[in-house]
Amino acid sequence: GSLIFPSVPMLIFMGVALEKSGVAQEMLLGLQGLVRRLPGSMAVAMTVLGILLAPSAGLVGASVATLALIGLPTMLAQGYRRSYSVGCVAAAGTLGIILPPGIMLFFLADLMQISIGPIFVSTLVPGFLLALLFMVYYIARALVDPATAPRLPSDRNLRARDILRKAGRSLALPVLLIVFVLGSIIGGIATPVQSAAVGAAGGLFIMSIRGRATRGYLHEVIITTATTCSMVFFIILAASVFSYPFNYFGGPDLIKSFLLELPVDDWGMLFTILGLIFVLGFFVDWIEITVIVLPVLLPILFDLEFTEHVGGTKTYVAIWLAVQIALVLQSSFMTPPFGFSLFFAKGAAPPEVTLADTYRGVAPLVLVQVLVVGLVIAYPRLATWLPSLIID
Repeated sequence: GSLIFPSVPMLIFMGVALEKSGVAQEMLLGLQGLVRRLPGSMAVAMTVLGILLAPSAGLVGASVATLALIGLPTMLAQGYRRSYSVGCVAAAGTLGIILPPGIMLFFLADLMQISIGPIFVSTLVPGFLLALLFMVYYIARALVDPATAPRLPSDRNLRARDILRKAGRSLALPVLLIVFVLGSIIGGIATPVQSAAVGAAGGLFIMSIRGRATRGYLHEVIITTATTCSMVFFIILAASVFSYPFNYFGGPDLIKSFLLELPVDDWGMLFTILGLIFVLGFFVDWIEITVIVLPVLLPILFDLEFTEHVGGTKTYVAIWLAVQIALVLQSSFMTPPFGFSLFFAKGAAPPEVTLADTYRGVAPLVLVQVLVVGLVIAYPRLATWLPSLIID
Protein backbone atom coordinates (compact mmCIF):
# COMPACT_ATOMS: atom_id res chain seq x y z
CA GLY A 1 0.00 0.00 0.00
CA SER A 2 2.81 2.44 0.82
CA LEU A 3 3.91 2.27 -2.82
CA ILE A 4 0.59 3.37 -4.22
CA PHE A 5 -1.55 5.51 -2.03
CA PRO A 6 0.60 8.64 -1.57
CA SER A 7 1.39 8.69 -5.33
CA VAL A 8 -2.20 8.56 -6.57
CA PRO A 9 -3.46 12.00 -5.37
CA MET A 10 -0.37 13.75 -6.73
CA LEU A 11 -0.62 12.08 -10.16
CA ILE A 12 -4.32 12.94 -10.32
CA PHE A 13 -3.44 16.53 -9.30
CA MET A 14 -0.84 16.66 -12.11
CA GLY A 15 -3.37 15.45 -14.70
CA VAL A 16 -6.09 17.88 -13.55
CA ALA A 17 -3.60 20.78 -13.47
CA LEU A 18 -2.51 20.02 -17.06
CA GLU A 19 -6.15 19.93 -18.12
CA LYS A 20 -7.12 23.19 -16.33
CA SER A 21 -4.02 25.00 -17.58
CA GLY A 22 -5.65 25.02 -21.04
CA VAL A 23 -2.54 23.41 -22.49
CA ALA A 24 -4.47 20.44 -23.94
CA GLN A 25 -6.36 22.41 -26.63
CA GLU A 26 -3.11 24.09 -27.68
CA MET A 27 -1.31 20.72 -27.74
CA LEU A 28 -4.02 19.27 -30.01
CA LEU A 29 -3.74 22.07 -32.58
CA GLY A 30 0.08 22.00 -32.35
CA LEU A 31 0.09 18.25 -33.00
CA GLN A 32 -2.31 18.62 -35.91
CA GLY A 33 0.03 21.21 -37.39
CA LEU A 34 2.88 18.69 -37.27
CA VAL A 35 0.87 15.95 -39.04
CA ARG A 36 -1.31 18.23 -41.19
CA ARG A 37 -0.24 16.54 -44.46
CA LEU A 38 -1.61 13.16 -43.29
CA PRO A 39 -5.19 12.19 -44.11
CA GLY A 40 -7.23 12.26 -40.88
CA SER A 41 -4.61 14.53 -39.29
CA MET A 42 -6.90 15.57 -36.40
CA ALA A 43 -7.63 11.92 -35.49
CA VAL A 44 -3.89 11.15 -35.49
CA ALA A 45 -3.22 14.24 -33.33
CA MET A 46 -6.03 13.21 -30.93
CA THR A 47 -4.44 9.75 -30.48
CA VAL A 48 -1.05 11.28 -29.64
CA LEU A 49 -2.76 13.66 -27.19
CA GLY A 50 -4.43 10.65 -25.51
CA ILE A 51 -0.93 9.22 -24.92
CA LEU A 52 0.46 12.51 -23.60
CA LEU A 53 -2.44 13.04 -21.21
CA ALA A 54 -2.10 9.55 -19.67
CA PRO A 55 -1.65 10.97 -16.13
CA SER A 56 -5.15 12.45 -16.27
CA ALA A 57 -6.54 9.17 -17.61
CA GLY A 58 -6.63 7.65 -14.15
CA LEU A 59 -10.38 7.53 -14.42
CA VAL A 60 -11.88 6.66 -17.78
CA GLY A 61 -14.77 9.11 -17.60
CA ALA A 62 -12.64 12.15 -16.80
CA SER A 63 -10.18 11.40 -19.57
CA VAL A 64 -12.78 10.71 -22.30
CA ALA A 65 -14.92 13.69 -21.30
CA THR A 66 -11.86 16.01 -21.31
CA LEU A 67 -10.79 14.91 -24.81
CA ALA A 68 -14.39 15.14 -26.06
CA LEU A 69 -14.71 18.72 -24.79
CA ILE A 70 -11.31 19.68 -26.25
CA GLY A 71 -11.39 17.84 -29.56
CA LEU A 72 -14.90 17.02 -30.76
CA PRO A 73 -16.10 20.56 -31.53
CA THR A 74 -12.83 21.22 -33.45
CA MET A 75 -13.13 17.96 -35.43
CA LEU A 76 -16.78 18.59 -36.32
CA ALA A 77 -15.99 22.21 -37.28
CA GLN A 78 -13.32 20.88 -39.68
CA GLY A 79 -15.98 18.71 -41.37
CA TYR A 80 -15.06 15.32 -39.88
CA ARG A 81 -17.82 12.70 -39.86
CA ARG A 82 -19.55 12.41 -36.49
CA SER A 83 -19.05 8.65 -35.99
CA TYR A 84 -15.37 8.84 -36.99
CA SER A 85 -14.76 11.76 -34.62
CA VAL A 86 -16.50 10.38 -31.55
CA GLY A 87 -14.94 6.90 -32.04
CA CYS A 88 -11.51 8.52 -32.20
CA VAL A 89 -12.16 10.50 -28.97
CA ALA A 90 -13.41 7.43 -27.06
CA ALA A 91 -10.34 5.44 -28.18
CA ALA A 92 -7.86 8.22 -27.35
CA GLY A 93 -9.44 8.72 -23.92
CA THR A 94 -9.15 5.05 -22.96
CA LEU A 95 -5.63 4.69 -24.42
CA GLY A 96 -4.04 6.59 -21.54
CA ILE A 97 -5.37 4.13 -18.93
CA ILE A 98 -2.84 1.45 -19.83
CA LEU A 99 0.11 3.81 -20.33
CA PRO A 100 2.40 5.08 -17.57
CA PRO A 101 1.95 6.92 -15.30
CA GLY A 102 -1.74 5.92 -15.40
CA ILE A 103 -2.78 5.04 -11.85
CA MET A 104 -4.25 1.65 -12.82
CA LEU A 105 -0.66 0.42 -13.28
CA PHE A 106 0.14 1.25 -9.64
CA PHE A 107 -2.76 -0.93 -8.48
CA LEU A 108 -1.79 -3.79 -10.82
CA ALA A 109 1.84 -3.63 -9.65
CA ASP A 110 0.72 -3.85 -6.03
CA LEU A 111 -1.64 -6.77 -6.71
CA MET A 112 0.94 -8.67 -8.76
CA GLN A 113 3.67 -7.93 -6.18
CA ILE A 114 5.98 -6.53 -8.87
CA SER A 115 7.93 -3.28 -8.57
CA ILE A 116 6.42 -0.36 -10.47
CA GLY A 117 9.28 0.14 -13.00
CA PRO A 118 8.81 -3.17 -14.87
CA ILE A 119 5.01 -2.75 -14.87
CA PHE A 120 5.34 0.77 -16.29
CA VAL A 121 7.49 -0.33 -19.22
CA SER A 122 5.54 -3.57 -19.83
CA THR A 123 2.58 -1.70 -21.35
CA LEU A 124 4.67 0.62 -23.56
CA VAL A 125 5.12 -1.73 -26.54
CA PRO A 126 1.47 -2.99 -26.58
CA GLY A 127 0.20 0.57 -25.91
CA PHE A 128 2.20 2.16 -28.71
CA LEU A 129 1.34 -0.73 -31.05
CA LEU A 130 -2.34 -0.09 -30.30
CA ALA A 131 -1.94 3.65 -30.92
CA LEU A 132 -0.09 2.96 -34.18
CA LEU A 133 -2.81 0.59 -35.42
CA PHE A 134 -5.48 3.16 -34.50
CA MET A 135 -3.61 5.76 -36.58
CA VAL A 136 -3.23 3.34 -39.51
CA TYR A 137 -7.00 2.78 -39.42
CA TYR A 138 -7.74 6.55 -39.30
CA ILE A 139 -5.41 7.29 -42.22
CA ALA A 140 -6.69 4.32 -44.29
CA ARG A 141 -10.32 5.29 -43.66
CA ALA A 142 -9.63 8.91 -44.66
CA LEU A 143 -7.87 7.72 -47.85
CA VAL A 144 -10.70 5.34 -48.82
CA ASP A 145 -13.45 7.87 -48.05
CA PRO A 146 -12.06 11.45 -48.06
CA ALA A 147 -15.46 12.85 -46.96
CA THR A 148 -14.95 11.13 -43.56
CA ALA A 149 -11.99 13.35 -42.68
CA PRO A 150 -11.48 16.35 -44.97
CA ARG A 151 -7.87 17.50 -45.32
CA LEU A 152 -6.85 20.86 -43.88
CA PRO A 153 -6.70 23.57 -46.54
CA SER A 154 -3.01 24.00 -47.37
CA ASP A 155 -1.75 27.36 -46.17
CA ARG A 156 1.14 28.45 -48.40
CA ASN A 157 2.09 31.21 -45.97
CA LEU A 158 2.73 28.76 -43.11
CA ARG A 159 6.40 27.86 -43.09
CA ALA A 160 7.67 24.61 -41.59
CA ARG A 161 9.71 26.61 -39.07
CA ASP A 162 6.59 28.44 -37.81
CA ILE A 163 4.66 25.16 -37.46
CA LEU A 164 7.52 23.56 -35.53
CA ARG A 165 7.86 26.60 -33.28
CA LYS A 166 4.11 26.62 -32.52
CA ALA A 167 4.04 22.85 -31.85
CA GLY A 168 7.21 23.05 -29.75
CA ARG A 169 5.78 25.87 -27.63
CA SER A 170 2.60 23.94 -26.83
CA LEU A 171 4.20 20.50 -26.37
CA ALA A 172 7.61 21.11 -24.79
CA LEU A 173 6.68 21.59 -21.12
CA PRO A 174 3.95 18.91 -20.75
CA VAL A 175 6.07 16.32 -22.60
CA LEU A 176 9.16 17.22 -20.57
CA LEU A 177 7.19 16.88 -17.33
CA ILE A 178 5.74 13.46 -18.23
CA VAL A 179 9.12 12.15 -19.45
CA PHE A 180 10.77 13.34 -16.24
CA VAL A 181 8.13 11.69 -14.00
CA LEU A 182 8.31 8.41 -15.94
CA GLY A 183 12.07 8.39 -16.40
CA SER A 184 12.78 8.94 -12.70
CA ILE A 185 10.48 6.05 -11.67
CA ILE A 186 11.64 3.62 -14.38
CA GLY A 187 15.31 4.50 -13.90
CA GLY A 188 15.02 4.02 -10.14
CA ILE A 189 16.30 7.58 -9.56
CA ALA A 190 13.27 8.46 -7.44
CA THR A 191 10.49 6.57 -5.67
CA PRO A 192 6.99 6.72 -7.20
CA VAL A 193 5.97 9.12 -4.41
CA GLN A 194 8.87 11.50 -5.10
CA SER A 195 8.24 11.43 -8.87
CA ALA A 196 4.51 12.03 -8.37
CA ALA A 197 5.33 15.04 -6.14
CA VAL A 198 7.54 16.48 -8.89
CA GLY A 199 4.69 15.85 -11.35
CA ALA A 200 2.21 17.75 -9.15
CA ALA A 201 4.67 20.66 -8.76
CA GLY A 202 5.27 20.63 -12.54
CA GLY A 203 1.52 20.80 -13.18
CA LEU A 204 1.32 23.87 -10.91
CA PHE A 205 4.30 25.44 -12.67
CA ILE A 206 2.67 24.99 -16.11
CA MET A 207 -0.56 26.54 -14.74
CA SER A 208 1.36 29.54 -13.39
CA ILE A 209 3.33 30.30 -16.58
CA ARG A 210 0.09 30.12 -18.56
CA GLY A 211 -1.53 32.61 -16.18
CA ARG A 212 -3.99 30.04 -14.82
CA ALA A 213 -2.63 29.85 -11.25
CA THR A 214 -5.49 32.07 -10.07
CA ARG A 215 -7.55 31.42 -6.99
CA GLY A 216 -10.52 30.22 -9.07
CA TYR A 217 -8.53 27.73 -11.16
CA LEU A 218 -6.56 26.41 -8.17
CA HIS A 219 -9.83 25.91 -6.31
CA GLU A 220 -11.17 23.87 -9.26
CA VAL A 221 -8.00 21.74 -9.41
CA ILE A 222 -8.04 21.04 -5.66
CA ILE A 223 -11.78 20.22 -5.60
CA THR A 224 -11.53 17.91 -8.67
CA THR A 225 -8.47 16.14 -7.21
CA ALA A 226 -10.10 15.78 -3.78
CA THR A 227 -13.35 14.46 -5.28
CA THR A 228 -11.55 11.94 -7.49
CA CYS A 229 -9.25 10.75 -4.68
CA SER A 230 -12.19 10.46 -2.27
CA MET A 231 -13.97 8.23 -4.76
CA VAL A 232 -10.88 6.06 -5.36
CA PHE A 233 -10.09 5.62 -1.67
CA PHE A 234 -13.72 5.15 -0.64
CA ILE A 235 -13.98 2.27 -3.12
CA ILE A 236 -10.75 0.76 -1.72
CA LEU A 237 -12.08 1.14 1.84
CA ALA A 238 -15.44 -0.40 0.90
CA ALA A 239 -13.65 -3.23 -0.94
CA SER A 240 -11.58 -3.99 2.17
CA VAL A 241 -14.72 -4.04 4.35
CA PHE A 242 -16.43 -6.30 1.80
CA SER A 243 -13.44 -8.64 1.51
CA TYR A 244 -13.27 -9.54 5.23
CA PRO A 245 -16.70 -11.22 5.50
CA PHE A 246 -16.36 -12.50 1.91
CA ASN A 247 -13.09 -14.25 2.83
CA TYR A 248 -14.37 -15.33 6.26
CA PHE A 249 -17.37 -17.13 4.75
CA GLY A 250 -15.22 -18.81 2.09
CA GLY A 251 -16.27 -16.74 -0.94
CA PRO A 252 -12.91 -17.02 -2.74
CA ASP A 253 -12.85 -20.81 -2.19
CA LEU A 254 -16.35 -21.10 -3.64
CA ILE A 255 -15.39 -19.16 -6.79
CA LYS A 256 -12.09 -21.03 -7.07
CA SER A 257 -13.77 -24.45 -6.79
CA PHE A 258 -16.41 -23.41 -9.36
CA LEU A 259 -13.74 -22.27 -11.85
CA LEU A 260 -11.50 -25.28 -11.23
CA GLU A 261 -14.40 -27.66 -11.91
CA LEU A 262 -14.81 -26.24 -15.43
CA PRO A 263 -13.68 -28.80 -18.04
CA VAL A 264 -10.89 -26.57 -19.44
CA ASP A 265 -7.09 -26.66 -19.60
CA ASP A 266 -4.76 -23.81 -18.56
CA TRP A 267 -5.43 -21.85 -21.76
CA GLY A 268 -9.19 -22.35 -21.38
CA MET A 269 -8.99 -21.08 -17.80
CA LEU A 270 -7.00 -18.01 -18.90
CA PHE A 271 -9.58 -17.14 -21.57
CA THR A 272 -12.47 -17.76 -19.11
CA ILE A 273 -10.99 -15.34 -16.56
CA LEU A 274 -10.13 -12.71 -19.20
CA GLY A 275 -13.70 -13.05 -20.55
CA LEU A 276 -15.09 -12.55 -17.04
CA ILE A 277 -12.97 -9.40 -16.53
CA PHE A 278 -14.04 -8.16 -20.00
CA VAL A 279 -17.76 -8.52 -19.18
CA LEU A 280 -17.34 -6.90 -15.74
CA GLY A 281 -15.60 -3.94 -17.41
CA PHE A 282 -18.90 -3.10 -19.16
CA PHE A 283 -20.57 -2.25 -15.87
CA VAL A 284 -17.86 -1.46 -13.34
CA ASP A 285 -14.87 0.90 -13.33
CA TRP A 286 -11.40 -0.66 -13.21
CA ILE A 287 -10.89 0.36 -9.56
CA GLU A 288 -13.65 -1.96 -8.32
CA ILE A 289 -12.39 -4.76 -10.57
CA THR A 290 -8.77 -4.46 -9.39
CA VAL A 291 -9.54 -4.18 -5.68
CA ILE A 292 -12.51 -6.59 -5.38
CA VAL A 293 -12.47 -9.08 -8.26
CA LEU A 294 -8.78 -9.55 -9.10
CA PRO A 295 -7.66 -10.61 -5.58
CA VAL A 296 -10.11 -13.53 -5.92
CA LEU A 297 -9.05 -14.49 -9.46
CA LEU A 298 -5.29 -13.98 -9.22
CA PRO A 299 -4.50 -17.11 -7.13
CA ILE A 300 -6.13 -19.20 -9.89
CA LEU A 301 -4.20 -17.33 -12.61
CA PHE A 302 -0.91 -17.76 -10.73
CA ASP A 303 -1.50 -21.53 -10.49
CA LEU A 304 -1.68 -21.84 -14.30
CA GLU A 305 1.52 -23.04 -15.96
CA PHE A 306 2.73 -20.57 -18.59
CA THR A 307 6.46 -20.29 -17.78
CA GLU A 308 7.41 -22.26 -20.89
CA HIS A 309 5.19 -20.17 -23.18
CA VAL A 310 6.43 -16.87 -21.69
CA GLY A 311 10.03 -18.10 -21.56
CA GLY A 312 11.01 -16.72 -18.18
CA THR A 313 10.43 -16.87 -14.45
CA LYS A 314 7.12 -16.47 -12.60
CA THR A 315 7.81 -12.70 -12.50
CA TYR A 316 7.65 -12.52 -16.30
CA VAL A 317 4.44 -14.56 -16.31
CA ALA A 318 2.93 -12.10 -13.77
CA ILE A 319 3.95 -9.15 -15.98
CA TRP A 320 2.47 -10.84 -19.06
CA LEU A 321 -0.80 -11.49 -17.19
CA ALA A 322 -0.91 -7.89 -15.88
CA VAL A 323 -0.61 -6.49 -19.42
CA GLN A 324 -3.42 -8.76 -20.64
CA ILE A 325 -5.68 -7.70 -17.77
CA ALA A 326 -4.96 -4.00 -18.49
CA LEU A 327 -5.67 -4.41 -22.23
CA VAL A 328 -8.84 -6.45 -21.67
CA LEU A 329 -10.20 -3.86 -19.22
CA GLN A 330 -9.40 -1.11 -21.67
CA SER A 331 -11.18 -2.99 -24.48
CA SER A 332 -14.31 -3.53 -22.37
CA PHE A 333 -14.63 0.21 -21.69
CA MET A 334 -14.98 0.76 -25.46
CA THR A 335 -17.20 -2.16 -26.45
CA PRO A 336 -20.84 -1.42 -27.41
CA PRO A 337 -23.50 -1.44 -26.11
CA PHE A 338 -22.39 -1.07 -22.47
CA GLY A 339 -18.77 0.17 -22.60
CA PHE A 340 -19.07 3.20 -20.41
CA SER A 341 -16.40 5.36 -22.07
CA LEU A 342 -18.96 5.53 -24.91
CA PHE A 343 -21.51 7.14 -22.61
CA PHE A 344 -18.95 9.66 -21.33
CA ALA A 345 -18.00 10.52 -24.94
CA LYS A 346 -21.67 10.95 -25.86
CA GLY A 347 -22.37 12.99 -22.70
CA ALA A 348 -19.56 15.46 -23.42
CA ALA A 349 -20.26 15.61 -27.19
CA PRO A 350 -22.28 18.34 -28.95
CA PRO A 351 -26.04 17.51 -29.16
CA GLU A 352 -25.95 16.44 -32.83
CA VAL A 353 -23.72 13.43 -32.00
CA THR A 354 -25.97 10.42 -31.27
CA LEU A 355 -25.25 7.22 -29.35
CA ALA A 356 -25.59 5.33 -32.67
CA ASP A 357 -22.75 7.49 -34.07
CA THR A 358 -20.64 6.49 -31.06
CA TYR A 359 -21.31 2.76 -31.54
CA ARG A 360 -20.54 2.97 -35.27
CA GLY A 361 -17.35 4.90 -34.60
CA VAL A 362 -15.84 2.52 -32.05
CA ALA A 363 -16.78 -0.83 -33.64
CA PRO A 364 -13.66 -1.06 -35.92
CA LEU A 365 -11.44 0.21 -33.07
CA VAL A 366 -12.64 -2.58 -30.75
CA LEU A 367 -11.50 -5.09 -33.40
CA VAL A 368 -8.04 -3.43 -33.31
CA GLN A 369 -8.06 -3.79 -29.50
CA VAL A 370 -8.92 -7.49 -29.72
CA LEU A 371 -6.13 -7.97 -32.28
CA VAL A 372 -3.55 -6.42 -29.90
CA VAL A 373 -4.77 -8.56 -26.96
CA GLY A 374 -4.37 -11.63 -29.20
CA LEU A 375 -0.86 -10.56 -30.22
CA VAL A 376 0.22 -10.11 -26.58
CA ILE A 377 -1.18 -13.55 -25.68
CA ALA A 378 0.55 -15.20 -28.66
CA TYR A 379 3.82 -13.25 -28.38
CA PRO A 380 4.60 -12.63 -24.67
CA ARG A 381 7.83 -10.79 -25.61
CA LEU A 382 5.67 -7.78 -26.56
CA ALA A 383 4.95 -7.42 -22.83
CA THR A 384 8.15 -8.81 -21.28
CA TRP A 385 10.97 -7.50 -23.50
CA LEU A 386 11.29 -4.00 -21.96
CA PRO A 387 10.82 -5.22 -18.33
CA SER A 388 13.55 -7.81 -18.97
CA LEU A 389 16.01 -4.96 -19.66
CA ILE A 390 15.25 -3.45 -16.22
CA ILE A 391 15.05 -6.70 -14.24
CA ASP A 392 18.25 -8.15 -15.74
